[in-house]
Amino acid sequence: MATASDSVALGSPAGDFRLRGTDGRIYSFDDVAGERGTVIVFICNHCPYVKAVINRAVQDALALQNEGVGFAAICSNDATAYPEDSFDNMKAFATSHGLPFPYLHDEDQSVALTYGAVCTPDFFGYDREGRLRYHGRLDEGRTNQPSPTAPRELLEALRAVAATGIAPAGQKPSMGCSIKWKPGL
Repeated sequence: MATASDSVALGSPAGDFRLRGTDGRIYSFDDVAGERGTVIVFICNHCPYVKAVINRAVQDALALQNEGVGFAAICSNDATAYPEDSFDNMKAFATSHGLPFPYLHDEDQSVALTYGAVCTPDFFGYDREGRLRYHGRLDEGRTNQPSPTAPRELLEALRAVAATGIAPAGQKPSMGCSIKWKPGL
């Protein structure tokens, strides 16, 4: 069953983290932040919603990175219950999709809890000061391609944030598979 992202208060500060990337490095928010803004997206390897958007997300990430906006993805799923989301499988996913940004492992799920992430994919866009300005979807596509004339919502919002510090009103929530929480969370 699909889950829609909850509303998180715009203007909230980005949570810091220290997470291992699929390249073996440890990353913090400052390590992935761009001079003009930052996108943090919660994804996983097995979700059909993520699989449907990942190539478009890579295209938009490359465009944003070229414009000074940092980008990173985080997998917070319980890999014991969902072995397809294990760290080794994250490495394979990053390679097979040519991810041009760090793909980070939130093994204890503390970062997803701090950010208020509830689904995959769940996009959080921050301004240059690390304040949340966009919490929504990539575009209108869910498990299907968006229409050819559909706006590139994340890309356009982060371009506005980079230029003015303000994202458009009327942000539409992301929808996808729920984050697979460990027992007791």
